[in-house]
Amino acid sequence: MSHADDHEGTRRDFLYYATAGAGAVTAGAAIWPLVNQMNPSADVRALSSIRVDISGVSEGSQLTVQWLGKPVFIRRRTAEEIEEANGVPMSDLPDPIARNANLDDTAEATDANRALDDTGEWLVMMGVCTHLGCVPLGEAGDYNGWFCPCHGSHYDTAGRIRRGPAPTNLLVPVAEFADESTLVLG
Repeated sequence: MSHADDHEGTRRDFLYYATAGAGAVTAGAAIWPLVNQMNPSADVRALSSIRVDISGVSEGSQLTVQWLGKPVFIRRRTAEEIEEANGVPMSDLPDPIARNANLDDTAEATDANRALDDTGEWLVMMGVCTHLGCVPLGEAGDYNGWFCPCHGSHYDTAGRIRRGPAPTNLLVPVAEFADESTLVLG
């Protein structure tokens, strides 16, 4: 084997590596726009966290806001509604899981695990029925909570499914108080 053959193998190896590198860069440049278009748009990112003024929500009333294209129920409950929710035995619930984004998936659906504050006065839930995505009516149904007239799901004053085809409780999104009169969703 001559010295020229060794040099030829080295040149061939370089051409293989250079071609493979150029192909990888080209493939990456072609694939990146496809992957990047799956990222949320600027308007969606802007809505990923919103501040809601709750100063006008009186006891026993509810405010509905749009967040991420879905309704969110913000309810300031009365002492009677809190007492009613606390009086429900966990064994009576079709879905015993809290469905609270701030808690793990094993947390029980107690009223304390679903309410936003320690007093239980504030309840924040996604306003989407877990059966087929309808919007339930507030202060309605057999349990004085929410009622989905589309298919007959009844939720109690803590947003827990009590009767009907809905498989799970209304979801509790990530929410916290920024101050006394402002709630932050997301």
